[in-house]
Amino acid sequence: MNWIIENLENALNTWNSKMAEIFQLLTQSPETFKGGGIWSVILDIHSTVQAIGLGLLVLFFVVGVVKTCGSFAEMKRPEVAVKMFVRFALAKAAVTYGLELMMALFRIVQGLISSIMTAAGFSGADNAVLPDSIKTAIENTSFLNSIPLWAVTLIGSLFITVLSFIMIMSVYGRFFKLYMYTAIAPVPLSAFAGEPSQSMGKAFIKSYAAVCLEGAIVVLACIIFSLFASSPPAVDPNAAAVTQVWSYVGELIFNMLVLVGAVKMADRLCREMLGL
Repeated sequence: MNWIIENLENALNTWNSKMAEIFQLLTQSPETFKGGGIWSVILDIHSTVQAIGLGLLVLFFVVGVVKTCGSFAEMKRPEVAVKMFVRFALAKAAVTYGLELMMALFRIVQGLISSIMTAAGFSGADNAVLPDSIKTAIENTSFLNSIPLWAVTLIGSLFITVLSFIMIMSVYGRFFKLYMYTAIAPVPLSAFAGEPSQSMGKAFIKSYAAVCLEGAIVVLACIIFSLFASSPPAVDPNAAAVTQVWSYVGELIFNMLVLVGAVKMADRLCREMLGL
């Protein structure tokens, strides 16, 4: 019977460790993630792509001038020339200082995450623990009655373990997207140089903001989950051990499914908020 209890506790420990890892990741910066080794490589890529972005800056500017101005005489008008110059200067600044602007936006969202956690009085997720009544019922089960109990335990433990890994993969995916957006940023930001192509730059900034906001949505989902599942599932102590374990594991998996679904939905929810 100890094997059944250990199996359930191991699955719950896996879930608890992944929840703790999620909060660590959400309060961490890409600059310090995994010791900062990945970030240094991304910065090197960003610098290389920045040179390409500056070349595209001129191309987008020329294309924008051709499409915006009907003739060279129109380009000689002071207001048109000033407008084009200001656009080019701002686009050049966006490409040159794009990394600083993106990190400033990321830090704003990190401040939002900290504020949400502070306002909710939430420093971390509550650990899921196997109730003593369930342990006692399992220990008092005969060998024959323990056979279906093994099956329920195996299925429940498998579901809990799989859900914990699906959830942590979604949070790790956010970090991957942050690195990808940072590395390739100069190319879409250079599109601001031309009026016809500026929609590309706007879409990039909105998409990056959505990736940053995913962290806030995940924190809200975890807070709501903790409040929703603050009390352990109600189990009838007079029922058979198999029934008790099935009721406990079933309700626990349902609560976990709600959280995993909310975490997986964070990306789509942020994009809907920003009109993407």
